[in-house]
Amino acid sequence: MTLEDELVAVAGHYGGRGAPVLHQTRTDVVVVRRGEVVVKAHSLRDEEGPLRLRLAASASAALSGLMLAPLDPSVLTVQGRCVTVWPAGTPVSHDDPDGAPWEEGARLLARLHAVPLTDLPPLPGANGPARAARAVDRMPGEGPVQDLVRRAFAGLPAPAYGPQLLTHGDWHLGQLVHRGQWLLIDIDDVGTGDPAWDLARPAAWYMAGLLEPAVWERFLGAYLAAGGPALGPGNPWTRLDIPARALTVQLTAVAVGNAERDGRELDEVEQSLVQACDRIVELGKSLT
Repeated sequence: MTLEDELVAVAGHYGGRGAPVLHQTRTDVVVVRRGEVVVKAHSLRDEEGPLRLRLAASASAALSGLMLAPLDPSVLTVQGRCVTVWPAGTPVSHDDPDGAPWEEGARLLARLHAVPLTDLPPLPGANGPARAARAVDRMPGEGPVQDLVRRAFAGLPAPAYGPQLLTHGDWHLGQLVHRGQWLLIDIDDVGTGDPAWDLARPAAWYMAGLLEPAVWERFLGAYLAAGGPALGPGNPWTRLDIPARALTVQLTAVAVGNAERDGRELDEVEQSLVQACDRIVELGKSLT
């Protein structure tokens, strides 16, 4: 049996019925939905020990109403892969950008960051800061764009880590599903870390001109109004600048890799990210 066939069988064991749907991902993660059950084969790089701790946290009372709880708090093994089982939810619609739940996502992050670590099982460090380095390392090819991305990454200042709180580690709108209410999903990078990194992706989009200023203000305002502890008093960019630059480089490296793999030119959005990397390099020159 293929891995996908076995994941379909696992979904059936947990009550999933009907024709399975394979959700495409850009990585080696494999996600199958069958009826109201979702089965996820995690990346080959994900180790069972840390994943088990993250899964236990998502199933805990402390994160009830914040994160989607698994159908089974155990990590399964299928063909040597770590596998988890979840109830299905409704993702954010790509057809209604004006109705995207930016405020809801911001409030969930604020609440997540405020959960006392003492209410949770011991957690590994969040993987957010390491993702940029991993994306640049994996970026294929040699050329002026790849060189620019690597120079932008090499010139990033060392992260000025803030308070070590509970963080999601890879937040964007795709990490929300609706199941009676909006909930956070994807435990792969959850852990202790600087919560500013959870705000870094929308901040990077805003810096690259890909997120309308009004939307950014709605998101940031909702986070602060909910008491989010990531930014502290004063100018939010004091804490956001370095994470946002790192996420810009990460997103650009991933975009370059995707275009290389697909044998196509960079699209307009991806070109905007490249231009943002160029500004990062120029900013680094002005500071030296």
